Amino acid sequence: MGKTAILGCFIAISFLTSCSTSFLKYEKEDQLQKIDEFDKAVKIEQPATPPPAAPAPGETAPPTAPVVAKPEPVKTKTLIKDVKKTAKPTPAPKKGKKAEAVAVAAPTRRPPEIEDDAGFNGRRPLVDPFQVGEEVVHDVTYFKMSAGELRFKVFPFVKVNDRPAYKLGMAIKTVSLFNSVYSVEDNVDIFMDYESLIPTVFELHVKESGQLRESKMFFDNEKHTATFWDRKVTKEDGVEEKKQHWDIPAYAQNVYSSVFYMRMFKWEVGKEYSFVVANDKENLVFSGKALRKEVLDTKLGPMKAIVVQPNITLKGKYKSIGENLIWLSDDEHKYILRIEAKIKIGTLVSQVVSITPGKPSTP
Repeated sequence: MGKTAILGCFIAISFLTSCSTSFLKYEKEDQLQKIDEFDKAVKIEQPATPPPAAPAPGETAPPTAPVVAKPEPVKTKTLIKDVKKTAKPTPAPKKGKKAEAVAVAAPTRRPPEIEDDAGFNGRRPLVDPFQVGEEVVHDVTYFKMSAGELRFKVFPFVKVNDRPAYKLGMAIKTVSLFNSVYSVEDNVDIFMDYESLIPTVFELHVKESGQLRESKMFFDNEKHTATFWDRKVTKEDGVEEKKQHWDIPAYAQNVYSSVFYMRMFKWEVGKEYSFVVANDKENLVFSGKALRKEVLDTKLGPMKAIVVQPNITLKGKYKSIGENLIWLSDDEHKYILRIEAKIKIGTLVSQVVSITPGKPSTP
């Protein structure tokens, strides 16, 4: 992943510009996913489903709901040196009823300080933009030719290391016509802690003409470290393995969770929103500015949208990531409606063609 690839969706659709045919074959493909270190550090549990009650004669059994343990209080630490402290200490209240009332009413800042806290109660949003079962499908075009399909999905809640978590997914697949140029069938699963909104894990599965690849990342949010494992097979270089380990700030997102995390914010026109992204042994600051509101013409009809321009700051230096724009729906869901990514030759455009709403749910 490149340093400027803050948004995982830009990484995904950029695969379409390569040149090859059909999927790469590798006889030990099933062994790529087996990473013992990751398996020892991470335990992912699907929600348990209780046995259905026996139906009365002539009746059918009612549907069952997932049973997930209630979240434990989240433990957090202050950010490391490259991020501001999360909150200013509240002074001890003075004696007296008036002073006591003031102390109780004192507002608490949502950590970390770098992030906007409008629309949140602590780390949790007042309105959750994610709904279980939600799926947004895009048509990806290159030179106005349909090249692939990009999907964003919210799965049922899971538990990661005994904590309730969102399971979020992105997948991209080339259409049959474009497979003669380059075949892509990639997907990534992102696991984000429900209470803290901090990603714990992502698992990337890449199946393409030029490569087979399995990548896994684990954020240890107690020790504030990230570990990344990568196994790749290419025609030119054969099997390659890589491991990275580095310190990360508290509340950091990863490159793929950031695509979903940006939906948590209100995105008021003229305002800039920031959060930290840990990627490729570096800790970056993503910033996005809401440029304007507009009505986007889609296959679903006109849709109200907010246009966002993303950028990054690396080691204190501002770096543009090119002429890229994101359209978010102007509602409580902030669905990703459109992405424009200008590349060396032409522009990749990914635009919504269908939305399947989910259902409000909690773990």
